[in-house]
Amino acid sequence: MGRTLLAGLFLAAATGAALAQDYPKRPIRVVVAFPAGGSADIVARIVTQKVSEMSGYNFVVENRPGAGGNLAFGNVATSEADGYTLLFSTPGIAINPSLYRKVEYKLEDFKSIAVVGEAPLVLLARPSLGISSVSELVQAGKGQPDAIRFASSGNGSSSHLAAEVLRSMTGMQYLHVPYKGGSAAMTDVVGQRLDITMQPISESLPFIRSGGLRALGQTGGVRSPIAPDIPTLAEAGVKGYSVTTWYMLLGPARLPDDIVTALAGKFDQALRQPELREKLQSVGVSIINSGPKQASTFLRSEADKWAQAIKASGTRIE
Repeated sequence: MGRTLLAGLFLAAATGAALAQDYPKRPIRVVVAFPAGGSADIVARIVTQKVSEMSGYNFVVENRPGAGGNLAFGNVATSEADGYTLLFSTPGIAINPSLYRKVEYKLEDFKSIAVVGEAPLVLLARPSLGISSVSELVQAGKGQPDAIRFASSGNGSSSHLAAEVLRSMTGMQYLHVPYKGGSAAMTDVVGQRLDITMQPISESLPFIRSGGLRALGQTGGVRSPIAPDIPTLAEAGVKGYSVTTWYMLLGPARLPDDIVTALAGKFDQALRQPELREKLQSVGVSIINSGPKQASTFLRSEADKWAQAIKASGTRIE
């Protein structure tokens, strides 16, 4: 190996180490693809606050809703890979490249840092709809296509795709009405302008407990500890159904490995703290806490799973 090449390698290694040692010098922007107050926003703020308390890193959560998450994903993919722009993502990043006919990014434009955890959604109906079970809902949807009006959190959201999986597994039909977030979707179902929705369990429980919405089932493989009285959709008759929303941290593809390691270490340390675990569990999030290598494998596995589901459902968005 020539001296010039060796010198270059040593210089690159030294530069990477210096970056990590000096990082961060200013606030770190954490982009969330949904509005403030939604589950992704809540989880991002809970986690980054704890990481900040323990590490001294200063995180600023920025909400960039729209286009099923594509605005946020595209923004981070093309950002400077210096560790000052990160993405706190839900499954849309794994879903959208297969769901949309054209997106301005690909999975290879991102570097996985950590998977935080996952949470089930809840299938919700307005009480005045007069439907109290999944089987009744499926029959109503089959009997008159588009009679059931479904409000999702947006095209390509976990809410939307969870319903598409239900459609493909049961033959149920509905009219899809996408919103720019779960809060707006639930507001219109509570207001009887639409009929059903699927939303994260933490956002759903206040409406269920107040009687504003009726829970027909939750989407995870097992019942959430914060709602043990709500059956899973598999228990309610849709055998084999299991869909969750998850939360993970990513950066642009060229993010230096030393910065990835530093960030992953800080998140791992925070997610091991009992008080943070308890706080996340209180909003329905089961901790996963995997590092960069596992997170990358997880993301690719999710992308492959959703690509197959989307192909089977025939759903495509312009």
